[in-house]
Amino acid sequence: MGNFLDEFMNSLGPTVSTQIAANLGLKNETTNQLISQITPLILGGLKKQMEERGGAARVDHILNKYGDSGVLNDLGSLFAEKAQNLTPDPDLGGLLGGSGNQVVNTLANQLKLNPSVISRLIPMLAPVILGFLSRTRDSSQSGINSVTALLDRDGDGSILDDVTGFLTSQASSTGTQKNILGSLLGSLFGGKRK
Repeated sequence: MGNFLDEFMNSLGPTVSTQIAANLGLKNETTNQLISQITPLILGGLKKQMEERGGAARVDHILNKYGDSGVLNDLGSLFAEKAQNLTPDPDLGGLLGGSGNQVVNTLANQLKLNPSVISRLIPMLAPVILGFLSRTRDSSQSGINSVTALLDRDGDGSILDDVTGFLTSQASSTGTQKNILGSLLGSLFGGKRK
């Protein structure tokens, strides 16, 4: 997932960060922090769907339904539209299980932000992540397998270690922040290792 985030940030990061920051009244640095912590949770939620609800075909279905790579061509319109949504869905229609509000509150406390800002940011970021994954799938000879391999970067079939390892590597060295991230992951994945 680290490789995915690096590729995503190198390709779209500056534009995504600047436009989300402008729409939500955030600093770019804060937006970058949020992107680096929310992205692995979205990928982890997608992997949980893959493991529990139909494998690669499930991922393909989600990308076909919600991962329009065309949104990458007009991010300004996407973010402006999403920013106006006064009743956002931080659970992303179940992609984050029932943990969206916990993610919102934890990150709000951690970064000293209004929770409503983060609850609006998550649905703004998700279509871009899914669109980027769709573009990865469609431009690869491996197709959907290129995405499923990305979701389990060490190939061991375990969801939690990949996301935990990535998040804790991105977190500060304080134990408190790592414990918060671990708590989010435990809630999202229900304590399951697979």
